[in-house]
Amino acid sequence: MPKPRAAKLETATARRRLAVRKKPYWITVSPNIRLGYRRNEGAGTWNVNSTAGGADWIKRLSLADDLEPADGAHVLTFWQAIDAARKTARSTSEDAGDRPLTVAEALDLYEADLRARGSDPRNASQVRGHVPAALATRLVGALTATELKRWRNGLLAKGMAPSSVNRTRTRLRAALNLVVAHDPERIPNAGVWKVGLAGLPDAHCARDVAFADVEVLHLIECAREVDPRFGLLVEVLAVTGARASQAARLTVGDLQVDRLMMPTSRKGKAHKTIRHYPVPIPAGLAMSLAVEAKGRLGTDPLLRDPDGEAWGHSDAGFRQRRLFRDAVAAAGLDPDRITPYALRHASIVRQLQRNVPIRLVAVAHDTSVAMIERTYSAYIAHHGDEIVRAALLDAAAPAAANVVPWDRAGRRP
Repeated sequence: MPKPRAAKLETATARRRLAVRKKPYWITVSPNIRLGYRRNEGAGTWNVNSTAGGADWIKRLSLADDLEPADGAHVLTFWQAIDAARKTARSTSEDAGDRPLTVAEALDLYEADLRARGSDPRNASQVRGHVPAALATRLVGALTATELKRWRNGLLAKGMAPSSVNRTRTRLRAALNLVVAHDPERIPNAGVWKVGLAGLPDAHCARDVAFADVEVLHLIECAREVDPRFGLLVEVLAVTGARASQAARLTVGDLQVDRLMMPTSRKGKAHKTIRHYPVPIPAGLAMSLAVEAKGRLGTDPLLRDPDGEAWGHSDAGFRQRRLFRDAVAAAGLDPDRITPYALRHASIVRQLQRNVPIRLVAVAHDTSVAMIERTYSAYIAHHGDEIVRAALLDAAAPAAANVVPWDRAGRRP
């Protein structure tokens, strides 16, 4: 088989005649594989470019033998560089090769890592739908802050809410950071997504879904009519204000006499320790849960779907969401406005309006005081209105009968 020829690149003497420039001199060495020589002031460098599989990436291979003899590893001849380019371009993540990862592959790696840690893999899959092919095929190590910022701003231009843009860009950053953690030496540009994927300011929007207690109780009844076990799940969410993913992980052993030992969420940094915290429940719910738990092992799931299986994580909750929409519609409410998270919102607001200390509200809902204050400040101000009003000075109010006035000098008349 004839070898690719490029007289201007084959020898150091020929390469020294080339103009110094940043853009490499390219030659095709195999289908979808090119070898590039970058002419520098000193020794030039060999690079490989691959466009196989829809990807388009460039990677530095080694120095050229311009100033020193080739050693087969760090310094290569033209012919050795051809072999190295083919090997690098054709290697896969399962091989011993070191082909760099694209953005699409970073999201695949991130999704696999989420599944392995028991976290929600939708954090990766939801981002994938917003990443265009041009960005998905980009090499992670070649990303620039400009193109990442353009992608982030493009989501906003398409009508995505600023808070949703921030969640989406955070998930992409997590995927890129995971790639860096696995290969820090070959990715020198980790700082670019800190700039290009910076969060949008003032994107947090306080939830304003009005959900009265009478509506919550009616929704629970409708959920029971859809399916008794689903109704029990909705009642737990409404009473405790827990996230659906937390309720799904409850076991029979988490049920105590008048409380649930609720598992903490997996929100936040990776490797977050999962603990349990007590959440009081009323006698009626405790009795229903005791009936559901009777005769089962402590490690069995406490809440089960209509087929008797665990509800599973929220990524597998299509059935759960469909049942919830059916119950909301039966209750005469808007399924597009009332979501399972509205039950959590209603629980937090209910406790704030009943003067439960904010710290206790935060602990009972596995969140922080800062998040409560930022998200529910309107309700905090509302339920504290009477307390503040009692301390107001009213200059127009008449003095009490037993109040003795003082003169300007501070003396009694």
